[in-house]
Amino acid sequence: MSAESAAAANPAPPSNPDALRAARMIPFIVGCALFMQMLDATVVATALPAMARALGSTPVRLNVAITSYLLSVAVFVPVSGWAADRYGARRVFVAAIGLFTLSSVACAVSQDLPQLVVARIIQGMAGAMMVPVGRIILLRTVPKQDLLKAMSFLSIPALLGPVIGPPLGGFMVTYMSWHWIFLINIPIGVLGIALVLRYVAEIKEETAPRLDWLGFLLSAVCLATLVSGFEAIGRDVMPLPMLLGMIAVGAACGFLYAWHARRVEHPIIDLSLMRIPTFAISTLGGNLCRFAVGATPFLLAMLLQVGFGLSPFSAGLITFASAAGALLMKFVATPIVRHFGFRRVLTVNALLTGVFIMVCATFTPATPVWLMIAILLVGGFFRSLQFTGVNTLTYADIPPAKMSRASSFAAMAQQLGISLGVGVAAVTLNVSMALRGAETLAVSDVVAGFIVIGLMCMASTFSFRRLEPQAGAHLNGAKQSDDE
Repeated sequence: MSAESAAAANPAPPSNPDALRAARMIPFIVGCALFMQMLDATVVATALPAMARALGSTPVRLNVAITSYLLSVAVFVPVSGWAADRYGARRVFVAAIGLFTLSSVACAVSQDLPQLVVARIIQGMAGAMMVPVGRIILLRTVPKQDLLKAMSFLSIPALLGPVIGPPLGGFMVTYMSWHWIFLINIPIGVLGIALVLRYVAEIKEETAPRLDWLGFLLSAVCLATLVSGFEAIGRDVMPLPMLLGMIAVGAACGFLYAWHARRVEHPIIDLSLMRIPTFAISTLGGNLCRFAVGATPFLLAMLLQVGFGLSPFSAGLITFASAAGALLMKFVATPIVRHFGFRRVLTVNALLTGVFIMVCATFTPATPVWLMIAILLVGGFFRSLQFTGVNTLTYADIPPAKMSRASSFAAMAQQLGISLGVGVAAVTLNVSMALRGAETLAVSDVVAGFIVIGLMCMASTFSFRRLEPQAGAHLNGAKQSDDE
């Protein structure tokens, strides 16, 4: 590696107060963007009945407002790295935040379903650019020895969004109006743009390759069909043959893309990144853990609302405990990983995360609320620690020239992982109901869902055990290895 490449891969610590302040602000700025996106992806579900009444539709039909957003994100995520290199990360980041904010206003003022769907598609396009490009800025600005601390902060919004979304949406719909679930993005977006313009310097590659249009088309069809197929599983929104056909088309396009990517110099999704052990292991093992991110809020909602008969707001207040656990993690993640090393932390913590997911299966209507809150609090802590470690290690050995493509690849994998988690949970519920010969959900069905998701999370241990003992040691200054 040349001196220039080494400097790019490991930015020097800021040498003046302004630069130091900027380096400290960037994780907060990117975290705000991530929180806005994750919140928006979950808060709408709670407001669907109220939105349906206002727009003269039904909750089932209005579900397209959720799927259109998810599809748009899935389609445009692969383009984010190329756009950052071509037009400059700072410029694309500001434009994405601005477009996300404006499209949120468009969602709030929509008068019918078609208007809302168009606004949500534009919002998804902006969200697909916003978070991966923000992560590129962070990776190219924060010194690698400080990356773990930055990622510990950045992982919190991703975990807070799915937890805060339902109770916040329920509160706004109940005491204000459904329009506020979109209007709340305005102050966050304005603040984000102001902070980017103040603290973020332009980051742009001198030469950017041409966009891989064929790769973009194949990846778009692959991701759109797989995400929509996974989201539709268990929701009875389309016939089973159509659902299986959609997933088959997505898989076929994925294989075609893999064939195509080996024959072009600059593929839109760089599969060669999987030859880097830390990236490959973090991506594969991390996605097994990410099943929990998508599935756990879904299963808790089913258990507490359908199984125990709690209101959405009451259930949301209980599940908020996992968000508190994620916040507590922020203060101890860095010393934990620094002391024990990435391999040991990720391996052991995957088991603990899976255990606490399965413990949720023991909840009954008679379980004290304080005990449920305590279990969710500790479980949220371990889950947040896991993603802090995974998200940091993902970029440990990425060359500077491939940082943009790595961010796009990781964002795409995360999107698929979360969607697949919900799909696996839904399939488990349906299989459990079929085995009982019932058509209505029971607590025992949700119990099966928690067990399956917990076991899948624990299975990621086998992936993390393949890490070298000193993997990622240069990121945290660890003095101890797994062999010490």
